[in-house]
Amino acid sequence: MARIVRHNNESVKEGHIRNGGKEVKLFTSALKAFQCNNRIVMAQRKHLEDFLRGRIIGRLECGRTQLEVSEELRIAQSVISRLWQRFQDDGYVSRCYSTGRPRVTTPNEDRYIYLAVTAKRNRRSTVSDLSRQLSSATGTTVSRKTVYRRLGHIGLYARRPVRCVPLTTTHCRLRLTWSEEHALWTPQQWSCVFSDESRFSLQSDTRRTLIWRAPGTHYH
Repeated sequence: MARIVRHNNESVKEGHIRNGGKEVKLFTSALKAFQCNNRIVMAQRKHLEDFLRGRIIGRLECGRTQLEVSEELRIAQSVISRLWQRFQDDGYVSRCYSTGRPRVTTPNEDRYIYLAVTAKRNRRSTVSDLSRQLSSATGTTVSRKTVYRRLGHIGLYARRPVRCVPLTTTHCRLRLTWSEEHALWTPQQWSCVFSDESRFSLQSDTRRTLIWRAPGTHYH
């Protein structure tokens, strides 16, 4: 015989047959699909703790099926399957932590970048210049960001230089003379020293030039 049963507004066929005096229930593929879709929602975990991994392996070694362990511990069966396969392959259940992406440069190449800036006193070199120098000297091609990071690890950063006016003996003498000549000026005279605030530059503008320096070394 056959009848229609409803589960969550979904109709599936359910059949019964007689087998040696016993009633055996047959399910159609639709009912199997329904049961698979309505299983207990597995708790999502990013990483399993080692203690929980040991519990899983212990249950599997005692003869429990992966499906039984999955429903009991509310962990996806695929996770349990991978864990069991790994345990059978190498005997370990602890998580292997990744060491991250390997470094492009070696310690000697890092030292070369550092010496290219400090030992040669070429603090105005750009990252592109340093990258080309490293490539020609060692054959290793690195990006601009790599050069920034390597120099940052040793405390060197690209900063705008402090604009300092060089004071020679002539400058000091002229400044002293100018101060003596204007020592008796009145406040009204000082208020009219400059009538325009335009900016003049006798040399190339160095405000866009960057130098490599460590924090706290503005004037070095």
